[in-house]
Amino acid sequence: MGRRRRAPGEGSVYRRKDGKWVGALTVGYGPTGAQKRVVVYGRTRQEAAQKLAEKVAALRRGTLPTPESVTVREWLADWLKRKAAEVRPKTIEHYRYELGRAVPSLRDPRAQDRFGAMRLQAVQPLHIRQLIDHLRGQVSERSLKVVRWLLHAAFEEAVNLELLPRNPVAPVKVKVGRKEKAARILQPEEARKLLEALDAHPSPLALALRLMLACGLRRGEVLALRWEDVDLERGRLHVRRAWTRVGTRGVFTEPKTPTSLRTVPIPQPTLLRLRAYRDSLLEQGAKEEELAGLYLFPSRADPSKPVEPNAPNHLLRRICERHGLPPIRVHDLRHTYGSFLLAQGAPVEVVSERMGHANPNITLGIYRHLLEEERQGWVVDPEEVTRSAPGSGPEV
Repeated sequence: MGRRRRAPGEGSVYRRKDGKWVGALTVGYGPTGAQKRVVVYGRTRQEAAQKLAEKVAALRRGTLPTPESVTVREWLADWLKRKAAEVRPKTIEHYRYELGRAVPSLRDPRAQDRFGAMRLQAVQPLHIRQLIDHLRGQVSERSLKVVRWLLHAAFEEAVNLELLPRNPVAPVKVKVGRKEKAARILQPEEARKLLEALDAHPSPLALALRLMLACGLRRGEVLALRWEDVDLERGRLHVRRAWTRVGTRGVFTEPKTPTSLRTVPIPQPTLLRLRAYRDSLLEQGAKEEELAGLYLFPSRADPSKPVEPNAPNHLLRRICERHGLPPIRVHDLRHTYGSFLLAQGAPVEVVSERMGHANPNITLGIYRHLLEEERQGWVVDPEEVTRSAPGSGPEV
């Protein structure tokens, strides 16, 4: 007697060789007679049977999505929408940009995109391997790792929601060369020359660059400063918000982490320049009572908003070219501040607090690039150590 063909709406529960219980529900048949199934998993037979019963009920209500109804592009688009409620707008923009390398139809629905058009359930590790190999050489090694990480996260959610039996991205690894530093630190002589160049530049935005180097502020934190955030009497400033670019426009966001809401002392030379800058604004007609709510570095086109977020990058590049300095990135200034503090012997907990890091481990992992002088200065002379030890006598 032949095996009975299972009718749509029927389910079965069985145990795999690895001990996991599986509930399989037949929801129809394809043109070739192959079953269309929805699969659930459980640690016990009872758990798998309960999940299967929920799928059967959803099928009878007509609310169960069929396996072929979701494409990779649709799933990634929905995943990005959900993540938008969890992360900053700039982060989502970055996620969408990087995923767009693998799935061009995320950027432009008209784009030819074989991978994005695939059924979510049809994706196998081989497809991911072929995709990564195709992207290699077209994007940086860093982007390649980010694409793989994002795809893994999106497919892992599909596994958790029991749309997939396993994550096809998991077996695929991305091997890259030596990791590039995200930023570099300026040596003291470089920092001195840069400070002199900033003082010689007439734009108030040069003072914003000085604040990044002297106070360790992020670019968005500096640009979002209002005069009410700066205490010129006590010599400190308060970081309360950030101004960043999302798409083609600037937007205000909360600082990167809760610990980014912080108070930072202002070094005396920088404090004197801030006071002089404020006095110049008053001489130009700004009213004392109105100044508090104004931004330190407003846009010329719309003074009710800070300057365009990428303006400091452009100014720093021009200053370096004009004064014969090696290329310096905006983030290098903040990176240098943290390393200078550590080189001066500041406790890592203090540096972490000043930088607005979530915990000191981040400070050690990212900003502990010692200065050349410090690296050469760590020398231990065993004779000098033992000479001062109790009971040590003259050499024989």
